[in-house]
Amino acid sequence: MSGHSKWNNIKRKKEAADGAKAKVFTRIGREITVCVKEGGPDPNSNSKLRDLISKAKANNVPNDNIDRVIKKAAGDTDKNSYESMTYEGYGPGGVAVIVECLTDNKQRTVSDVRHYFDKFGGNMGTTGCVSFMFTRKGVIVLENNGADEDKLMEDCFEAGATDFNIEEDSVEITAEPNDVFKVAEALKAMGYSVISAEDAMVPSTYTTLSDPDQIRLMNLLLEALDDNDDVQEVYHNWEAPDEPGED
Repeated sequence: MSGHSKWNNIKRKKEAADGAKAKVFTRIGREITVCVKEGGPDPNSNSKLRDLISKAKANNVPNDNIDRVIKKAAGDTDKNSYESMTYEGYGPGGVAVIVECLTDNKQRTVSDVRHYFDKFGGNMGTTGCVSFMFTRKGVIVLENNGADEDKLMEDCFEAGATDFNIEEDSVEITAEPNDVFKVAEALKAMGYSVISAEDAMVPSTYTTLSDPDQIRLMNLLLEALDDNDDVQEVYHNWEAPDEPGED
């Protein structure tokens, strides 16, 4: 379960920057918008929308925000076509990086992503060059409020989780990718505080960087990708330093 712990450390560092929560809301909102335009605004007949609503709720997006996005998308006559694109490559020191995008202009997006890799000491590769190092899993992080371990284990498995790991300030839970948001909602209903829930690419091995310049460039690469509006998710296998402010 040490891999889960490393994954959580990476995610906490990645999402610690100011405005991270707002970015999560924005990115889920874009997914919902695309889904409504493709399949309609009724979650009873649009199962993908139903899953995205669960995803939004699991990540603490307010219900009013969700309703607003759905209504706007349903009445929006703009037919811009967004397409899912995934890019793979290596960051400084051979760190494996996967970039998931949602774009209305593939040429712009691939040019931007390639530029970031080149500028910050990496290189963009071909499809499949690093994805074999990752496994898609559902990852849920709960606040650790001193819950009894036996009770926590019982509740996690009752909710449908496949594994869990208790840390000092959080609990990391894994679930099947298709079940992650249902599990998160079930745990919230049991009274647990969900920090995040996502269908994620979890690395099977990790890369450490000791060179200060490579660490600086890796941080800059992640920041540039995170700031790009077309980028939905970034996954990597960098085992980042524990010191505050490193990521």
